[in-house]
Amino acid sequence: MATLHTLVTDTLPTVVKRDGRRVSFDAERIRRALEKAFRATLELPADAPLSAELSEEIEALTGAVVRWCRDRAEVSVEEIQDEVERTLMRAGRYAVARRYILYREARAEARRRQQLTYRRADGTEAPFPHEALRARIEAACDGLDDVDPELVREELLRTVYPGIPEDELDRALILAARTHIEREPDYTYVAARLLLDALYREVFGRPIPPSEQAEACRAGFRAYLEHGVRLGRLDERLLRTFDIDRLAAALHPERDRRFTFLGLQTLYDRYLLHEPEGRRFELPQYLWMRVAMGLALAEDDPTARAIQFYELLSSFRFMNSTPTLFNAGTPHPQLSSCYLTTVQDDLGAIFKAIRDNALLSKWAGGLGNDWTPVRALGAHIRGTNGRSQGVIPFLKIVNDTAVAVNQGGKRKGAVCAYLEVWHLDIEEFLELRRNTGDERRRTHDMNTACWIPDLFMQRVRERKHWTLFSPDEVPDLHDLYGRAFRERYEHYEREAEAGRIRNWRRIEAVALWRKMLSMLFETGHPWLTFKDPCNIRSPQDHVGVVHSSNLCTEITLNTSPEEVAVCNLGSINLVAHVDEQGELDREKLRDTIRTAVRMLDNVIDLNFYPIPEARTSNLRHRPIGLGLMGFQDVLYRRGLSYASEAAVELADEFMEFIAYCAYEASSDLAAERGAYPTFKGSKWDRGLLPLDTLDLLEAERGEPVPVPRTARLDWDALREKIRRQGMRNSNVLAIAPTATIANICGVSPSIEPTYKNLYVKSNLSGEFTQLNPYLVRDLKARGLWDKEMLDDLKYYDGSVQEIDRIPPELKARYRTAFEIEPRWLIECAARRQKWIDQSQSLNLYLAEPSGRKLSEMYQLAWQLGLKTTYYLRALAATQIEKSTLDINRRGIQPRWMKSRSPSSDIVVRRDGPACSPDDESCEACQ
Repeated sequence: MATLHTLVTDTLPTVVKRDGRRVSFDAERIRRALEKAFRATLELPADAPLSAELSEEIEALTGAVVRWCRDRAEVSVEEIQDEVERTLMRAGRYAVARRYILYREARAEARRRQQLTYRRADGTEAPFPHEALRARIEAACDGLDDVDPELVREELLRTVYPGIPEDELDRALILAARTHIEREPDYTYVAARLLLDALYREVFGRPIPPSEQAEACRAGFRAYLEHGVRLGRLDERLLRTFDIDRLAAALHPERDRRFTFLGLQTLYDRYLLHEPEGRRFELPQYLWMRVAMGLALAEDDPTARAIQFYELLSSFRFMNSTPTLFNAGTPHPQLSSCYLTTVQDDLGAIFKAIRDNALLSKWAGGLGNDWTPVRALGAHIRGTNGRSQGVIPFLKIVNDTAVAVNQGGKRKGAVCAYLEVWHLDIEEFLELRRNTGDERRRTHDMNTACWIPDLFMQRVRERKHWTLFSPDEVPDLHDLYGRAFRERYEHYEREAEAGRIRNWRRIEAVALWRKMLSMLFETGHPWLTFKDPCNIRSPQDHVGVVHSSNLCTEITLNTSPEEVAVCNLGSINLVAHVDEQGELDREKLRDTIRTAVRMLDNVIDLNFYPIPEARTSNLRHRPIGLGLMGFQDVLYRRGLSYASEAAVELADEFMEFIAYCAYEASSDLAAERGAYPTFKGSKWDRGLLPLDTLDLLEAERGEPVPVPRTARLDWDALREKIRRQGMRNSNVLAIAPTATIANICGVSPSIEPTYKNLYVKSNLSGEFTQLNPYLVRDLKARGLWDKEMLDDLKYYDGSVQEIDRIPPELKARYRTAFEIEPRWLIECAARRQKWIDQSQSLNLYLAEPSGRKLSEMYQLAWQLGLKTTYYLRALAATQIEKSTLDINRRGIQPRWMKSRSPSSDIVVRRDGPACSPDDESCEACQ
C-alpha cells in the first residue's frame, strides 16, 4: 500500500479555488480536515495525541481521496470535499461524515457572510454593514427583557443575499425580529423599532442612528410642515397660526418606542402622509402634532392647546377616530366618523341619499341609512299609477356605490341599511347577504340591521302574530315609539282587518324572529338594534326621533329630511390610566376626559362637511361620542376573568366614573362656550340623566328592566350643575369598536374579550402574530412558559382550557371570547349602558350556536335595556388538520374547538362570507 508521502510525489491535479485561482494540490490539507472531523466527533482536544490506529485510519482515508483526485487534470475544492464525504461514508464513519458536513456548512456560511454586499438607494454596491446592523438590533432590544439581539442577527443573516437592496434589507431585518414574536411578546417592540429606523431613513433620505433620531425629529419639524403645505397635503394655516419652534420642542420622539409592530405598521401603511409617488414624509410624532394642531386652530391660545392635545395623543391616553387622524390639519378636514341619514319615499330623495352616501364616503365617513319610509314591493305609485319595486333594488345601488366610492382610496366604503321589522319588505331584506338567490337582489358588500320596537319582542315572547305594512299607508309609525307606537300599530292592524289598508300581510312573530336569527347566523346580518330604548332614553327626544343607529351600532342620533346626524368619535385608553395591578388613577383619567371632550367639541366647528344637512345637524346639536378601549387589559391586570361578577361590577364602576367626568366636562365647556342650541327642553335640561331613563323605559314597556340602579358618585350635584350651566353637547358617550386605533395603541379593542391567546391577525396591513403578553407573563412567573407550552397553544388554537399544566385560576382568567358565556358580555354591557347616553358596539360570541341559544341571548339583551348589538361571531363546522403537531401526544381536541383554523382568525359562517374580529367594516368609524 502506498503511503501519503509517496502519493503526494506523484503527478496530481491542479486545484481550482472558489474564486477561480489555480493552485498546487496539497494532500496535507485533506488530512488536517479529516483529523479535525475525527477530533470533533470523538471530543479529543486539539493538543491530545492520536492513537496509532486512528492516525493510520486517517492516513488511509486521505490516501483514498488523493487517489481519486490523481485521475483528473483539474479538480475543484468543492469536488475534493464531496469525495471526502463519500470516502467517510464508504468507510462506515457516518458520525465523522456528519461532523465534516456541518463543518463545511459553517465555513460556507462564514464565507457567504464575509462576501455579502448590499445596494444603496443610489444604486451603488457597498460591503454588508455588519456592525451598523448589530448596533441597530442592540438599540432596538435595549430595555426589553427576554429578547436576544444575537437571535435577530442570526435570523437576518440566514435570509439576506449578496446585493440585497437597502429597503429590502430593512424589511428582512424587521422580519427577523417578527419571527420570534410567537415565543416572546417583547419582540413586537423590537420589530417596531426596526421599522421606525427604516421610516426615519425614508423621511430624511439617509440613515438616522437611533441615538440621533430625537434630535432629527425636532429639527425637521418645520421642514415637514413646509413640505406638506407645498405638496397641498397640509393646511397652510398650520404655519402661520402656531409657534413652530415651541411645538417642535414639545415633541416626544422617545414615545415611538411604545409602539407594537402591529401598531406602527398600521400607522405606516394607512395614516402617515406621503408624497404622490408613495414616499412617507411624516413621522409618528409629526402625525400626533398635526392632529393636535388641526384641532386647536380656533383656540384662543392655539399653541398651548396643541401641546395639551398632543400630550394625550402621543402618550396613548386618548385617541381620535380614524377620519380625524386621516384629515386633521389637511386642506379637507373631514374629521367626523359617522353619518346617519333618513331616506324619504320619493325618487329624487332616494337618489339624493345615494349621492350623499358617495360624498360622505369619499371623505372616510361610515354611513347608516334608515330606509323604512320607502314604500314596499307592490305599493301603489300615484304619479304613474304603477306598482313599486320596493326597497331592495335601491339597496343594490347603495351597495355598489359603497364599492365604487371607497373611503378616500384608503379603505373600503362602508354603509349599513336599517329597516323596521313591520316593513312589508323585511323578509327579503333579511336575505340581502345570502350567497344564493337572485344576485340582482343581493348586497354582499353592505351591512344590514333591523330596527326593532319593543312590541315585536313582546309578541315573540307571547307567540302572537305580527303584521307587516307598507309605510306609504302607515306613515306615522316611522316616528312613533313606546306606548304611542303600540297604540297606533294596533289601530292599523284593525284598519287592515277592516279592509281599509290594501298592502299588508300577517305572519307569526316567532316565525319572523327565527328567520332573523337564522340569517344572522348564516350571513352575520342583519344586526339587531332596538328602537324603543334608543328613543325613550335619548336626551334629544324633544326635537326629533332616532330612526337608526350607525354603521357600527354605537351612535343613536335623530335624523330627518333636513338633518343628517353626525358623530365625532374618540376613545380613552383605559390601560394608560391604571397601574400594573389595574388600579385606576382617577385624577389622570378625569384630566384626560376633560381634554378629550374639548378636542371632540372642536371637531364640530373645524369639520369639513360634504353636505349641508350634516352641517346643520352638527351645529344645532353638537353631539360627540367618547368611548373607551383596553377593558380586557384592565381585567388582566386585576387578575379577573371576563366571565365573573367582579368584571360586571368593574364595568359598572369604571363606566360610571367616565360618564360623570364626561358629562361634567361638557357642562363646564358649556359654561365657557355656551350650551348647544337645542339644549332647552332636552332631558339634560329636565334633570334627567341616562341613569334616570331606565325608569322611563320600564314605564313605557310596562315591565321591569332588571339592571341595578346602584350609583357611587354625587349625581345630584351634577344635575344641578347641568341645570345651571347647560351642556355643550347633546350626546357625549358612545363606545365604538376601536378596531384600528386600539391596534395603534397596542391594547385590546373597545370592550371586547380576548379573541384567542395566540392567533394570526389579518387586516389591510398584512398578517400579524398575536400572543397574549399577560398570559405569557403569568406562565413565566410559574415557570411554565417553554416551547412545549407554545406548541400546546398552537395545537389548541390559542385556548388554555385543555392544557393540563395550566392551573385552574389561569384557565378561568384567560378564557377566550368563545369560552365566555354570552350572558357575561351582555351583563357588562347592560351595566355600562345605564350610564351611556348613546350606545356601544357589542359583539356577541357563540361557540355552538342553536336557535334556542340565539333567541335567549338576544332576548336577554333586549330585556336588560341594551339599545343595540353588533356582530354575531359563530364558529364554523370544519377543522383544518394540524399536520405539523403531534396529535398522539396531545390527544383529541374538545368538540367546540374543532371548528377553528390553526393559522387564521377567520370565522367562517355556513353559507355566508368570512368575517373576522377585525372586519374592515368595524374600522370605518375607528
